[in-house]
Amino acid sequence: MPPFTVLHVCMGNICRSPMAERLLALAVRQRLARRAGSGGGPVDRALAERLVYSHSAGTGGWHAGEEMNPPAARQVRSRGGDADDFAARKLRSEHIDAADLVLTATADQQEYVVALRPDAAGRTFVLGEFGRLLAGVDVTALPPAGDTPEGVYARGVALVEAVNAARGHAAPLPSDDLDDPWGRGEQCFSRVADEIEETVQPLAAVLLP
Repeated sequence: MPPFTVLHVCMGNICRSPMAERLLALAVRQRLARRAGSGGGPVDRALAERLVYSHSAGTGGWHAGEEMNPPAARQVRSRGGDADDFAARKLRSEHIDAADLVLTATADQQEYVVALRPDAAGRTFVLGEFGRLLAGVDVTALPPAGDTPEGVYARGVALVEAVNAARGHAAPLPSDDLDDPWGRGEQCFSRVADEIEETVQPLAAVLLP
């Protein structure tokens, strides 16, 4: 039940999935600000999280407890997001069980999630795959979101079902994967953050039209 919960998964939970977690949270706050007529200004984080909760974990626990990788944090902050109070963690079954949508950085991580929780297959996607399929979904057929957690939750669950139906039995494309920017330059982190925004911003727009 509410809030609609999105779990982002990568390998170490210090680069790609934290950026996705915080950039989706930013996109949700921006949508709420526009709906409130505040011109895209700040919206209370707790208010946004009552509607859409975005969090993350890694398939490995090597970095558990660490902060976001500095260049990843810089990308989040440069785009208006919040990179504070983050601690990496290893993915656990209960994280998957509680998620309404699981977005992984790569197809390998999608397979890892589904192997851990086979019943999550219909709500687990590579992030780029979800964004690609989302563009073809008839969002007018979704329940209205309204302004309540229950309304946003119902719309989000219906959206995931629609994207899964659009996927059918097709496998993700190689281009759906996010490159691992760890240890690489700022340009790589910027490109990966751009690719994340290409999915999380349309997702926020559908959840909060």
